[in-house]
Amino acid sequence: MTHLQAGLSPETLEKARLELNENPDTLHQDIQEVRDMVITRPDIGFLRTDDAFILRFLRARKFQHFEAFRLLAQYFEYRQQNLDMFKSFKATDPGIKQALKDGFPGGLANLDHYGRKILVLFAANWDQSRYTLVDILRAILLSLEAMIEDPELQVNGFVLIIDWSNFTFKQASKLTPSMLRLAIEGLQVTFTFSF
Repeated sequence: MTHLQAGLSPETLEKARLELNENPDTLHQDIQEVRDMVITRPDIGFLRTDDAFILRFLRARKFQHFEAFRLLAQYFEYRQQNLDMFKSFKATDPGIKQALKDGFPGGLANLDHYGRKILVLFAANWDQSRYTLVDILRAILLSLEAMIEDPELQVNGFVLIIDWSNFTFKQASKLTPSMLRLAIEGLQVTFTFSF
């Protein structure tokens, strides 16, 4: 076991080995292979290439180096293409703070039987007068960003449940094609971790 695997339970270490192809003997070499691909994309500003950060992407792509690099590149491309979304990307930002207070997203205390964190969104709770749909997306991305720091969750993943009951036509009118595209890219492209 390497220092990058410290803190993982024996069950999670075994799951990482069996399901994600994680091998402590080649872990640093795997990370370096992904890091070496960064120079192939000079158009992207890779703001982080430390071992722990790259390991997230390797785990998300079951240690397939090229796929992990592709996800890493997509992550930073999305952030570069949507700079406004990541300005004041903190829980203290007024829109993010209000969305988080209203449970966008809410997290259940218990994990599911696979060890995954369960996030819940009640779409009808969105108060359009206090924050935007972009604020909700930013709150979700910020929450995921914080949670993915946990190596146990990197291996086990997340479940996102959205309850659309009682979602009004007025609320639905804000779901424009461009907003939906932004949300889908933000959730699928940049955070496709063992969900």
